[in-house]
Amino acid sequence: MTEPLFPSGPWTGFYNYRPGDRHRMELQLTFANGNMSGDGIDDIGRFLIKGRYDAGSRECHWTKTYVGSHDVFYRGFREGKGIWGTWEIGILAHGGFHIWPRGVGEGEAALEAAASAQPVDAIGSQEITSGAAHTTESSAAGG
Repeated sequence: MTEPLFPSGPWTGFYNYRPGDRHRMELQLTFANGNMSGDGIDDIGRFLIKGRYDAGSRECHWTKTYVGSHDVFYRGFREGKGIWGTWEIGILAHGGFHIWPRGVGEGEAALEAAASAQPVDAIGSQEITSGAAHTTESSAAGG
């Protein structure tokens, strides 16, 4: 079954170490029954993707494994044009990312237009009351 919010196929986007610092990614992703998998390439090299997604909460998380090298852990949320979130390599490094499905005819101009949008830093907290989790978010403009 195809998930409209998580379409399988080519995706593109970027990761960064700090706002304004963008490193392009090209991915081929498959979403099915809550599982996501795929592969891709970026300025570090080729990688494999394996993780999970939840269409109801729009949340996803995955491991990006550079073949013969290290793993990077991603966590994001589907909203608007794509998936926004954060990545980390243990305590060594962390940053943000934005990926989106590649549209028919989408090229460098569309990538540049999407990359020029300044994402905001999201700060979330979770409050547990009466056995139910309530999430609150606030945002501050990225510097």
